[in-house]
Amino acid sequence: MANVNDFFYSKNTVNDVSDDDQRQTVDYLEPVKAFARTTYKSIYIIDYEKKGFEYVSDNPLFLCGHTAKEVERMGYAFYFKYVTKPDLDLLLKINTIGFDFYEKIPVEERKNYTISYDFHLKNNEGKVILINQKLTPLFLTNDGKIWKALCIISLSAEQSSGNIKVYKKGDNKIFKYDLEGDFWKTTEKIKLTSRESEILRFSIRGYTINEIAEAIFVSPDTVKFHRRKLFDKLEVVNISEAIAYATNNRLI
Repeated sequence: MANVNDFFYSKNTVNDVSDDDQRQTVDYLEPVKAFARTTYKSIYIIDYEKKGFEYVSDNPLFLCGHTAKEVERMGYAFYFKYVTKPDLDLLLKINTIGFDFYEKIPVEERKNYTISYDFHLKNNEGKVILINQKLTPLFLTNDGKIWKALCIISLSAEQSSGNIKVYKKGDNKIFKYDLEGDFWKTTEKIKLTSRESEILRFSIRGYTINEIAEAIFVSPDTVKFHRRKLFDKLEVVNISEAIAYATNNRLI
């Protein structure tokens, strides 16, 4: 039977943090807390030395009826209580393949990578929601192990769990994990046209189709045409899903 320690991969065991490592973290939580106050997304920080959560934001999406401090104290026991059983197994799988992936990256580049995936969370009312989680290293030890990692959670635009992807800052490639074939494959990021990006940005601001048409000096039918092309490209059915997908995948 799986247990909390299964989330802490032996290849990334952090037993001894040097004074130099400790000096990296002076007052680092203050800007994280400031960022949490400005976003609707949930934020938490994993400490791989202490094998728990160092910080959890107050956003209720991830809390399942608990306070942020309660979830912080629960640590990875939270997952065993609120993640669906199939997706708990999935998270353990992602933990293994994710660290195997990071181990192959040169130490000096590891902070440039982010892993993204989706899983189902049961809230305190028994409702199941699909959320997206992105994890990126905050601090590494001298030998390149991930000591602390930043996690950002939002509602997923996907239809099912999984969707494991790794992004590198400044790189147009996406590494996707094929769960059936058990291997990584490389694809190119979706590229939006300038018009599609423009329509998305106005949509995020709450503009209607007619208001967007007026703002960019085209007809409403032209806006509808570009929206349809955008939906097909992103494989979504409405503008809310398009915004979520584009945001989660850093297209805008």
